[in-house]
Amino acid sequence: MKRFLIILSLFIAFSCVTALAHDKVEAPASCKQCGMNRAMFAQSRMVIIYTDGERVGTCSLHCAATELRENSGKQIKSLQVADLNSRALIDARSAIWVIGGKKSGVMTELPKWAFAKKGAAEAFIKENGGKLASFDEAMALAEKEPN
Repeated sequence: MKRFLIILSLFIAFSCVTALAHDKVEAPASCKQCGMNRAMFAQSRMVIIYTDGERVGTCSLHCAATELRENSGKQIKSLQVADLNSRALIDARSAIWVIGGKKSGVMTELPKWAFAKKGAAEAFIKENGGKLASFDEAMALAEKEPN
């Protein structure tokens, strides 16, 4: 019986991880900059839409900063980021950002997370640490990181 419960627990844990890893996200499936699976990083992914209609998907703010640096001459129509909690895309510039804290970031040593609502960001800080920031502050830090 004990062995059955252990196997059942492992199966349930694997099923939960697999379900989270296979969240449906908009195309493309892989980050343009690093090649990581964007569904596995649905909570930190970004979408950049240029005025010429090109859509670029990245796994993180770090990779979005690299993309924007490489295409600095292109005009941006829209810059979206996933809300950490809901994973829904929101406007990156108006998102409430949290910098730092104990939750590991994606492609960075200094975590940077986006939230749709200030209350959610404050609740995250209460549990994980970090500080409130604007998009410009978060992007400035991401731009300084090594590729």
